[in-house]
Amino acid sequence: MEEENKKIHVLMVAFSSQGHINPMLRLGKHLQNKGLHVTLAVTEIFLHRIAKINHLTTATTTTNTDNQIPSISGIDIVSFSDGLSLEYDRKSNLDTYMKTLAEFGPVNLTSLITSLGCDITSPKKFSCVINNPFVPWVADVAVRLGIPCGMLWIQPCTLFAIYHGFYKSPEDFPTKENPEKSVNLPGLPLLQTSDLPSFVLPFNVFGSLANVFFESMENIHKLRWVMANSFYELEKEVIDSMSKFVVIKGVGPLVPSTLLGQDDHEERDFVGIDMWKADDRCIEWLNQKDPNSVVYVSFGSLVVLSKTQMESMATAIRESKRPFLWVVKPSQIQTTEGAGELPKGFLDETKGQGLVVPWCPQIMVLSHKSIACFVTHCGWNSMLETISAGVPVIAYPMWTDQPTNAKLMADIFGVGLRLRPYNDGLVESETIKECIEEIMDGPRAAEIRAKAVEWKSMARDAVASGGSLDRNIQEFVDDIVKLSSSH
Repeated sequence: MEEENKKIHVLMVAFSSQGHINPMLRLGKHLQNKGLHVTLAVTEIFLHRIAKINHLTTATTTTNTDNQIPSISGIDIVSFSDGLSLEYDRKSNLDTYMKTLAEFGPVNLTSLITSLGCDITSPKKFSCVINNPFVPWVADVAVRLGIPCGMLWIQPCTLFAIYHGFYKSPEDFPTKENPEKSVNLPGLPLLQTSDLPSFVLPFNVFGSLANVFFESMENIHKLRWVMANSFYELEKEVIDSMSKFVVIKGVGPLVPSTLLGQDDHEERDFVGIDMWKADDRCIEWLNQKDPNSVVYVSFGSLVVLSKTQMESMATAIRESKRPFLWVVKPSQIQTTEGAGELPKGFLDETKGQGLVVPWCPQIMVLSHKSIACFVTHCGWNSMLETISAGVPVIAYPMWTDQPTNAKLMADIFGVGLRLRPYNDGLVESETIKECIEEIMDGPRAAEIRAKAVEWKSMARDAVASGGSLDRNIQEFVDDIVKLSSSH
């Protein structure tokens, strides 16, 4: 079987952003550990950017032995054009970018695959292609080239069930006439409007970005495998209920092995990329703090808080008197005045209380003994890292899947508290401060910490030999080997 596996070559194609690429790379590492050859295709602009920041080694591919190409943790990296110049501002023109990518991506990815000697007539064709929901058109490319295709769902299975339910029966969801309509889906608790992803709400303004999820649902019949960055024990009710419509397998948590108690030296680079350089002061500063004392605040790589939100958060943190580590990333896109910026005087007022950095090594931070809780926007990658580290959360969701993730973390998994904004979208400083106090020393604090530790243990069980992740990865590999041997 090991010799058979070495003949298997998997092509992964992901939307080119850090939060999408890293789960793919970690899935690729699991496949590599099973003996498969893995290549990741990204856009040219993304390869250009990561080459500046991350250490890329070179490796000779089995499909193109004349050329040396970059690799990350042994995974070959190839690229295709998204149809735009390197100078084009994709973040500020996201809707246009998604449309352009959907138009030019299929043509250029097809050219890339055939240039590697992997088309429908070639004995060297890829054994399978794996996409993610933000590039649903990859399934069409795979079908045209006669290559089996699977999808890595990078959000919780709960979101898969919601989008599937919306695609099948949009009338069961909130409408402009009834915007507060609750939603009842199999395997899920009753969901209010505030618990739903923004893309299924009647006033969603992100047309092209939202459409990719519904195109993914349209393409389900083209997929042989649907894998999710989650684990069975975490979402068993919804996974079981979805099995009536599509077989979805949890292959997560796709997080660095160090978060899961696996100290394999090879994994020390965390099998991933980082688009920003982390501030080296973080860990040294945390080392000087008491266990379970520090409030960690970070809103990821995309979320930018308004000026009023920043002021509210800053006031709550200052008045809590707790040690804090706050990631305030300089915005790379044009924003309204004061958005994403600390209030004047905040650093002087909190000198000695906390540390503000532009970026931090989040894996090392979450696993540090001094961290007591995580104030977060609830991006799913961060939530899986938090679950794996056993850290309680204060959920401050903004858009897309984050409200649903916050619902899961606070009400279903029981590992945190959720901040709920007023009608203007603002959470007042006093509410944030009360939440910090409650999760640190309140009546439910011990219960929340105990639940976080319980999920941490279950996450480690999932990735252990014979655990749900290991079993589902092996089942996937066995099926690919069987398919390849039949051709």
